[in-house]
Amino acid sequence: MASILIMASEGYEQSELFVPLEKLRAAGHEVKIAAPEAGTIRAWDKDDWGKSVEADGAIADQSPDAFDALVLPGGVINPDNLRVDEKAIALIKAFAEAGKPVAAICHAPWLLVEAGLARGRKMTSFASIRSDIANAGAEVVDQPVVQDRGVITSRNPDDLPAFVQAIEDAVA
Repeated sequence: MASILIMASEGYEQSELFVPLEKLRAAGHEVKIAAPEAGTIRAWDKDDWGKSVEADGAIADQSPDAFDALVLPGGVINPDNLRVDEKAIALIKAFAEAGKPVAAICHAPWLLVEAGLARGRKMTSFASIRSDIANAGAEVVDQPVVQDRGVITSRNPDDLPAFVQAIEDAVA
């Protein structure tokens, strides 16, 4: 089974972290969570703070050598925090350079833009950031899940079944 890292900060979309975490673990994969600092991070759920989760370690202490894939949950707050975090962007780039799958849902493709992974790729995202992704050089489509050269993208929580399946297929 695969070892998968989920990277998130305060304000991650609750379902976009917990559904992959639970489904991938249920499938037998080892799943760890990294945050800007080790400790507890809280979800945003619809219109208020949601469930908390314990991060297994700090982003700065992670390496793609220890994992088979990277998962980036969305929400508005989480990717906006992480896209200005140099260590987070460096880790995304390191996964891509190592040829390991990077999966981003909802607003998390903002992180792929910041890491320079959008140009020349076919991608999808939450509707409100599609112009940002197109302006970064991606071909933007409206599909539940898109896979292009190691990058997996999805639109929103409704796409979680297809998103998780694409991650499983990528690490199989």
